Amino acid sequence: MIHKNWENKETIKQIKCVHNDAEKFVVDKTLTPGKVYDVKNETDEFYFIIDNTNRIGGFHKEYFEEV
Repeated sequence: MIHKNWENKETIKQIKCVHNDAEKFVVDKTLTPGKVYDVKNETDEFYFIIDNTNRIGGFHKEYFEEV
């Protein structure tokens, strides 16, 4: 249950949202294009960040670019 402590975990790096146009998922309320987010964990496909709801969320890497 390591995911329960990610909000308090040290930031790995920062990423910038480049778009929030998703085909299958609704991310326009949780991501803002142009905003920089702190990455708390990362996998091959996803970044886990504190999104606009101030909670940890996992998002496909296609929405971001590294700062």
